Amino acid sequence: MKLLTHILFLALALAWAQCDEHTSAVLDRCQGLEMDAVAVNEEYIPYFFKGDHLFKGFHGKAELSNESFAELDDHHHLGHVDAAFRMHYENSSDHDHMFFFLDNKVFSYYQHKLEDGYPKDISEVFPGIPDHLDAAVECPKPECDDDSVIFFKGDDIYHFNVKTKAVDEKEFKSMPNCTSAFRFMEHYYCFHGHMFSKFDPKTGEVHGKYPKEARDYFMRCSKFSEESDHVERERCSRVHLDAITSDNAGNMYAFRGHHFLRKDWDNDTLKADTIENAFKELHSEVDAVFTYQDHLYMIKDDHLFLYKVGETHTHLDGYPKPVKEELGIEGPIDAAFVCEGHHIAHIIKGNNIFDVELKASPRVAGNERNIHLFENVDAAMCSVEGIKVIKGNHFYHFENIISFVASRRLPEQHRVSLGLFGCDH
Repeated sequence: MKLLTHILFLALALAWAQCDEHTSAVLDRCQGLEMDAVAVNEEYIPYFFKGDHLFKGFHGKAELSNESFAELDDHHHLGHVDAAFRMHYENSSDHDHMFFFLDNKVFSYYQHKLEDGYPKDISEVFPGIPDHLDAAVECPKPECDDDSVIFFKGDDIYHFNVKTKAVDEKEFKSMPNCTSAFRFMEHYYCFHGHMFSKFDPKTGEVHGKYPKEARDYFMRCSKFSEESDHVERERCSRVHLDAITSDNAGNMYAFRGHHFLRKDWDNDTLKADTIENAFKELHSEVDAVFTYQDHLYMIKDDHLFLYKVGETHTHLDGYPKPVKEELGIEGPIDAAFVCEGHHIAHIIKGNNIFDVELKASPRVAGNERNIHLFENVDAAMCSVEGIKVIKGNHFYHFENIISFVASRRLPEQHRVSLGLFGCDH
């Protein structure tokens, strides 16, 4: 009996030790981590894998990978994921499946559920592809000659034809060895350490000034590398904007994390600064910003900060005040905008929009309508050109508020980095 009790005690101690090994690790991507694998899910949210943890999106804390993909631990104690990608070929039976590679096994998930029969040997699903991979990325036609998956192992590059299963070994001379790779907004990125290079998937050629710091473009960090070009980073970052507005003079302000960009209307000059420096009472991270009568209304959580626009923005006495007191609606708020010459603030919460008459006292949020096209948005602004609605890395242009609210069909999609800030890479 004593022996059995001792064995049970040891088993429990081992289980607790393994649990503690999982939960005690505190990973901070802003410290410069080398990711094991990167892939986007079916909603185009990037997943960054490190050890037995997973970062979802461009900011936020790490969580255990087995909370989203439990079977990775059930079948194989999850030390780390070697490689991952999302199959995105509409003519393929595996369309929108996510594949994970661990040692000599491959796991196929659809909508976060493991497909029947998996895990399988890599050689069974992807014949000609070696075990213990470094990275993998999907490459649809015409970005590659055929719908393909590119696999990386050391210096070896394999183009796997999804339809014929033929393997074409290639040599990418100008590329570093990739520890992870992924396709995002039709561009291809090779991560090596905490740096990255953008490459041509057909030739492996790297054009432009690379490598670059991954934290500057794919993560929301309060501090960046000493070599970071703040304007270049903010205009080309893949992290979504928190808020955007333009003042009465036509100057545009775009806020992201701890920083913001200002774009002058008359010469398109871009300037980057910290929110702490220009709006010290806010410190960082706003939820929504709109401009009205030469004032910036800046909303953070349940409070509204008010600044007089100028060379140095002046914070008005008595602020911040509760959003409910100032706008007649409870915070937090996703986005807000006022169109030039009008006195109505359009407030977006989730997929609902409210109107607030700014000349009224007290102000009340009314005329609630449902937005058909979006479950939520990241930012929005109104100018003489119409309304720009930002969701993720893209924006959509609407002629007016009526077309935005009532439309059942998405207009043309534009890249934020290129369309708003002129970054073509």
